Amino acid sequence: MNLLPSLRYLVALQEHKHFGRAAAACHITQPALSNALRALEREFNVVIVKRDRNFVGLTPQGERVLASAKLMLHEHANLQQDLQSETLLPRGAIRIGAVPTAVPIAARFAAMLHARHSGIQPVVLSLSSSELERGLEDLTLDLALGYSERMRVQERKLTAWPQYTEHYFLLRRAPKPSAKGLQLAKPMRWKDAAALPLCLLTPEMHNRAIVDAAFTTAGVRAIPAIETNSIMTMMLSVVDGNVCSVLPGALVDTVRGYKELEAAPLIGPDVKTRIGFISHAQARPSRALEAGLVLAQDGAWLRHAAAHSGLLAA
Repeated sequence: MNLLPSLRYLVALQEHKHFGRAAAACHITQPALSNALRALEREFNVVIVKRDRNFVGLTPQGERVLASAKLMLHEHANLQQDLQSETLLPRGAIRIGAVPTAVPIAARFAAMLHARHSGIQPVVLSLSSSELERGLEDLTLDLALGYSERMRVQERKLTAWPQYTEHYFLLRRAPKPSAKGLQLAKPMRWKDAAALPLCLLTPEMHNRAIVDAAFTTAGVRAIPAIETNSIMTMMLSVVDGNVCSVLPGALVDTVRGYKELEAAPLIGPDVKTRIGFISHAQARPSRALEAGLVLAQDGAWLRHAAAHSGLLAA
């Protein structure tokens, strides 16, 4: 039998945890997916899927097959890139996940990587920290941009490259519009910011945990007027509403052109959070990922991004 399609179906089933959704993601019918998985079980002479009316999970043997499937698919994709690439011209896709607050930086990184290697097709995804962790571990992500300290890099067998430090600002409407765009206001204490109507990320987001911890350190508790898991909602609620938001500099920079807004650095405490690129330490990198890691370790790309920001600290 041709193992690769069946292995892809198994990975899709584990990802979607539903036979119908897994089949749809693989562009096949549900009976075709079920038949392929049964053929895989006959091939290895083990039960892989716990069967019920709905997806229940994988057997211990199935978990072992799944782990090998991810490695085999990863190596197959690497081989395809190797064969399609020339010595100095890497080709192929690279999947880059970023926590929502770092997406603007990941987007600039992807654009610079493509400009350097036109044969590379970056895929940039906005993901939560837990989704980044799962993606790196199951090899569905090549590179992550997020909170490396949270990911327990050594414990998870990951490698990290520090990039920049997040500093936090209160974004609000300015008393008077400025012809030059976004205004930088005087620093504000976290304690004072807590008294304002705020739009904050939802509690399961790691950035919200950082913000809540800052308010706690300041001796206050902020009760948000609006909660969202969308960065765009956070910013537009300030542009079109009467609330404020707490955002890191990389996000504040994306609304630099709004002349009716101002950003006040938050102090007391002075919160600094390290952001870094993270990749799997043991899986062999693809040609596209090798090129991405070279750029990630080249401080020039980040200095270029910071020069256009003024709100980003390397």
